[in-house]
Amino acid sequence: MDRSRTRVPSSASVVWWATLLLLLACATSAVAQTARKPSPYEVRPGADTTATAPNTGPDFLPRIHTGAQFLQLARVYNAGTALELPHLIFVIDRQAGNRIYYVNTPRHALHEQFVRQQRLVRSLDKATLNAQYRDPNRRFLFGTLAWQQDLPGYTYEFWEGDQLTAALLRETDAAVRASFAEPVRFKTNSTQHDALARSTGLAFVTQEALLREQRFLPLNTGSAEGRLRIVRTQAQLDALSPRDIPVLDEVPIALAPVAGLVTQRPSTLLSHVNLLAKGWGIPNVYVRDALQTLRQYDGRWVSLQVTANDYRVTPLKRPARTPASSTPRPTVRNLPRPDLSVSALTPLASLRARDSRQCGVKAANLGTLKAVLPPAASVPVGFCIPFTHYQAMSERLGIAERLQTLQRRTGFDSDPNVRREALAALRAEIANAAPDPAFQRDLDRQWQSQLKGAAVFVRSSSNSEDLPGFSGAGLYTTVPNVTRTEAVAKAVQTVWASVYNFEAYEARAAAGLPQDAVSMAVLVQRAAPSDSSGVMITRDPFDASRKHITYISAKRGLGIRVVEGKRQAEQVMYSNWSKAVQVLSRSAEDTQLVAQAGGGVREVAITGSRQVLTDALIARLARLGVTTKQALGGVDQDIEWAVVGDEILILQSRPYTP
Repeated sequence: MDRSRTRVPSSASVVWWATLLLLLACATSAVAQTARKPSPYEVRPGADTTATAPNTGPDFLPRIHTGAQFLQLARVYNAGTALELPHLIFVIDRQAGNRIYYVNTPRHALHEQFVRQQRLVRSLDKATLNAQYRDPNRRFLFGTLAWQQDLPGYTYEFWEGDQLTAALLRETDAAVRASFAEPVRFKTNSTQHDALARSTGLAFVTQEALLREQRFLPLNTGSAEGRLRIVRTQAQLDALSPRDIPVLDEVPIALAPVAGLVTQRPSTLLSHVNLLAKGWGIPNVYVRDALQTLRQYDGRWVSLQVTANDYRVTPLKRPARTPASSTPRPTVRNLPRPDLSVSALTPLASLRARDSRQCGVKAANLGTLKAVLPPAASVPVGFCIPFTHYQAMSERLGIAERLQTLQRRTGFDSDPNVRREALAALRAEIANAAPDPAFQRDLDRQWQSQLKGAAVFVRSSSNSEDLPGFSGAGLYTTVPNVTRTEAVAKAVQTVWASVYNFEAYEARAAAGLPQDAVSMAVLVQRAAPSDSSGVMITRDPFDASRKHITYISAKRGLGIRVVEGKRQAEQVMYSNWSKAVQVLSRSAEDTQLVAQAGGGVREVAITGSRQVLTDALIARLARLGVTTKQALGGVDQDIEWAVVGDEILILQSRPYTP
């Protein structure tokens, strides 16, 4: 798997709560014409959301009879916004016959703070406090009660690392139901909690189920002005310009630069298009039923504003002179200059970071990891075709001159359709040219001697990827599962030709990159018949302070689908502190890609459970993420991986750019 476009068939702490708020982004738009029905316990705009002590109200209540009593004790995050969440903490004293305290939460922010201030214990040292989350014979149960507006209904929950037992959960459920007037369900926050809830037969709701109810998710915040376009066909997608804000059913496989982006199906956080949107600095938002909600603005100039807790579409009477994102787009003025003194086809095992000028950062990083990851994981064996051979092909075919001729063509600069057609013709010339005989002999010799003629993936490693402010994710082509001698050379030329993919050309132009300075090295790696594959980030992508979190997305089969992002992947978070796994979503795929014996890939139906990863495999991946980060300079990484049997393969690692 890799981030290049692939030729396949279409196809209990305050910090913890704050993170959940970002994940539970479930709301209607400020532009929606039909407002949601407010709950009887909803806090209206302008209400106090701070954690300072209120002027009135008790320290706690032993029972809650009304919504007013709940709100009297509740702390409210994001009051009056799409992410409004009233909640309070509670303490159950098992030593006192399961006496429950509903705590004035703005006044007593933490469970242990309340226990100390109420003098329920003489002392609460670190070991004793930890026991309240770990010991089945603990004295206290520390939980949280919240109003979930998208259920709607009340839930109670525990810190994801709480080592609950069935007996403790039943005690909690009985105590809450006996003292709280409204119906309430247990909300699970880890896979351990999920299994426990199912074993007890109690009413419960999973975190994944809550996330499925979300009506809004900010994938990239910001604001932009442009013409809103409802996109239903490929032709409409191809006709988009940098002045447009498309509204799409789902994230496309590829997209040229636009002013903003709205989709109505959940996608994977790390899909190519979502990463490109971050690099472009444009607002990017998921809105359920967006095509229907926003159809009244189709073709009109609008302002799109996306914040961490809401979004707004506002009609404009007339467009600004240059409708664009209000967030400055990072630009890279100069591309790394390739070292053309090296022409030998180089095994990955010989590459290190210093070789990026010969083979690109992607290949150099993989060479570094190949030396340090075993036995915990491995990098598929392969070799690099240095930049020198791309340059030789370019000179032999006169590509620089051909590009200049195209750029002078009438309408090339002003009409994206003219550019698309001209670039397609240039790609065809490169891909279909007769290969240099000497190069083809060297390529076949290396493939046969090092890889024994095994099936390979042929992948890009350009000098216009993994740059500050420009990731290049998904812009270039990968050719999967190549099995025949003549097809390997053809695949290399296809990767070279992808320098002139329309979306790649447009993205470089938007970033201010010189088109004539792009060079392409190529990776040829043994194909891996992946059972599962995906992407992980070595920190919480929603909260930069949570370095102990690893975010992982995964799907079955070859990993192309994960980074295409057209359907939601399985998404989990693993905490190195609590050792808990939190499920954000299970895979929405009903098919997977597998390698064909004669080359290429095919799509097959998925049967059985939609769960992709076990908790044990998630923990292994998280540990590998830490090792990879350390090996590549201690910078947080965006890592592509695959699993074959019991073996983990690392396919790519680049610095993570929030």
